[in-house]
Amino acid sequence: MLILGIESSCDETGVALVDASGSGIPRLLGHALHSQIEMHQAYGGVVPELASRDHIRRVLPLTEAALAQAGLGLDAVDLVAYTRGPGLAGALLVGAGVACAIAAALDKPTLGVHHLEGHLLSPFLSADPPEFPFIALLVSGGHTQLMRVDGVGRYQLLGETIDDAAGEAFDKSAKLLGLGYPGGPALSRLAQQGDPQAFKLPRPLLHSGDLDFSFAGLKTAVLTQARKLGAELPARQADLAASTQAAIVEVLVKKSVAALKQSGLKRLVVAGGVGANAALREQLNAACAKRGWRVHYPELHLCTDNGAMIALAAGMRVQAGLTDAAGSAGTGYAFDVKPRWPLAELSLPA
Repeated sequence: MLILGIESSCDETGVALVDASGSGIPRLLGHALHSQIEMHQAYGGVVPELASRDHIRRVLPLTEAALAQAGLGLDAVDLVAYTRGPGLAGALLVGAGVACAIAAALDKPTLGVHHLEGHLLSPFLSADPPEFPFIALLVSGGHTQLMRVDGVGRYQLLGETIDDAAGEAFDKSAKLLGLGYPGGPALSRLAQQGDPQAFKLPRPLLHSGDLDFSFAGLKTAVLTQARKLGAELPARQADLAASTQAAIVEVLVKKSVAALKQSGLKRLVVAGGVGANAALREQLNAACAKRGWRVHYPELHLCTDNGAMIALAAGMRVQAGLTDAAGSAGTGYAFDVKPRWPLAELSLPA
């Protein structure tokens, strides 16, 4: 079965084609991606209306590019998948509308996919795919969660952020340091030049005894320290960036280790944009290697939002018999989107 996947939840437009024939891991045949970062930089963040309009411009050319890369025509597609949520409502509607229009024209079924399930399963496209069961650390711009994953559709929430996500902590701290948008990658680059022990910043909930996260207090501490530095801030910017990154990474690593210990599992999957952070990967690798555990990541170019993870998630759902199709072939192409959609709603009964 050939599946076309369309991602349009926020500020990346992604289209990909996977082959989900048989019972093996779906194989990526072609993918194309456009990032809106340059467009949103002038505003210091994502402007939803501009994001939606840009998705409209990009999605069909990207579809043609992904199909060309796979050496296939649109008529080869057996199912069209799209991101149903969570995300920006207008942006989601673009992908859903285009996907259902293509499917209707082809007389093929559609499948609405959960954005976070796409991230969660994206490491299966890597050269070192994981095996079920595992603990998953989902770290993206708006989500920080620890999940136990026993199979496709079998997700147990172990802990999540009670305020800012790790990605938000990176971005907001970067803005306080005057680093612009997107802040997280800029802060990480600057941190390489600084001393991670230069400033004593809080590690919220580090010793809470549970697996929840909190990063809002860290952001406030960064603001307080930046104000204290005053005119000295430019000279100490790299040190403050490094100290901020060290605080976020330490919390993520220690909570992940605690989740593995509590579950008795020995395999960790890290997914989402923050999963590309070099310091996080280095420290997770070291912590897991020390205990004889395995850690898996998506390929770096698949850490951001992309169509490949949506097509993959759809393929793995089809293989598991969990289609929940948004429309059957030839009929039922009405669609909706879910801007707020807890991943736990996908979980099958135990």
